[in-house]
Amino acid sequence: MGQPAVPRVILRMDFAVPPGTPPPGPERDALLRPLAHSIAAHTPGLAWKIWTEDHAAGRAGGLYAFATREDALAYRALHEARVAARGASDIRVALWDINAALSAVTRGVAGS
Repeated sequence: MGQPAVPRVILRMDFAVPPGTPPPGPERDALLRPLAHSIAAHTPGLAWKIWTEDHAAGRAGGLYAFATREDALAYRALHEARVAARGASDIRVALWDINAALSAVTRGVAGS
């Protein structure tokens, strides 16, 4: 997608891992790698994604940085539907604007 977008919004999403999903590790990574490449290549406004896993709690998800709230909301709708279709449940989502001025002080990467 070219140069990464300047992040201004953080989207956090996590969900109960669908039954039958391999535990965190090489098998799960191989299973999800095509999705990771698709997200990286085809998600408008995405600056970055951090994949998250809590094996003990049976949850997975991610932190996403987007250029705009509109981009984040569009991705939220798409990804909620995608993970639900794969059998995920208890989907939790939060959206926050980034305070660029204070984030710069604490070495956060955000636009001004």
